[in-house]
Amino acid sequence: MLMRMETSPSEALVETTRDGAVPSSHHIRELGDRVVAEVSRAIIGKEELVRRAFLVLACNGHLLVEDIPGVGKTTLAKALARTIGGDFRRLQFTPDLLPADVTGASVYDQRTGTFEFRPGPIFGNVVLVDEINRATPKTQSSLLEAMEERQVSTDGVTRPLPHPFFVLATQNNLEMTGTYPLPEAQLDRFFARVGIGYPDRNAEAEMLLRQQQIRPIDAIQQVATPQELELVQRAVANVFVHESLRNYIVDLVRATREHSLLTVGASPRGALFLMRGAQAHAAFAGSEFVRPDDVKAVAAMILAHRVIARGEVRAKGTTNEQIITQVLDAVPAPVADRFA
Repeated sequence: MLMRMETSPSEALVETTRDGAVPSSHHIRELGDRVVAEVSRAIIGKEELVRRAFLVLACNGHLLVEDIPGVGKTTLAKALARTIGGDFRRLQFTPDLLPADVTGASVYDQRTGTFEFRPGPIFGNVVLVDEINRATPKTQSSLLEAMEERQVSTDGVTRPLPHPFFVLATQNNLEMTGTYPLPEAQLDRFFARVGIGYPDRNAEAEMLLRQQQIRPIDAIQQVATPQELELVQRAVANVFVHESLRNYIVDLVRATREHSLLTVGASPRGALFLMRGAQAHAAFAGSEFVRPDDVKAVAAMILAHRVIARGEVRAKGTTNEQIITQVLDAVPAPVADRFA
């Protein structure tokens, strides 16, 4: 059961709701710091990861987490849901899972003689799709409409999903036996891809201490509301992006399509998400406008899973993230004292 805040949402955000305006970057940064600090009580030593996850949520996107079991992927999703007061749902993808197990299905009611729709687990604010690559392509495809259009169509009826709607999917990038690799269309719908990694020695020791008697996830408090998050999502979209920065983003994406180490470059959706990610990064830094460093800070996590490296490049161990870094080094960034 979620624990509600003892205090009301911040006065500044309430005022923005009353007058129809959107919160400033200062207010966005304050809310982001609140959420990151609370989630970091459960995900120890991974504050930057938590900040990136909340950035994706603030951009109204979806997140793919690739890592080995036991590093906190499920805890991250649960903690985010608790901090914003959202409805948390979990889907464990397995080979025998059917699309109706995801979206829901119509069930015959003998008392009324009619069919009644029973919503599936996809109808939540924060949906954890655990081991997404364990399900068949048919079941994986049941997420496409939900992730892109925020709706589910079953039995000829289209039903809107709750807002906010955030999919956090996980997959084990080591054990690939019995898995179905995600198609490019599915990968492209994820706003970003990140890895968690092992904690450092001090963080792991602190984790043992905190979990000796209780689970830190049980102590996570709600520090924001879904309404506040909607305001933040609106505000992120309003962060100013100078024409030179938009052209820079286009040049970066086009450079991936022409890179000698890649067979497939980033899509136009990648350019859009890169701009939105840079807007969020700027807002969380308290800035009212985007700078080149904001673009560079989020480029790898937004673009790397959208490109395909040549076979011989992968055989040498070169990662997509390293190639994106090469692209950032090769494409000149606009130089200006101010981009506002």
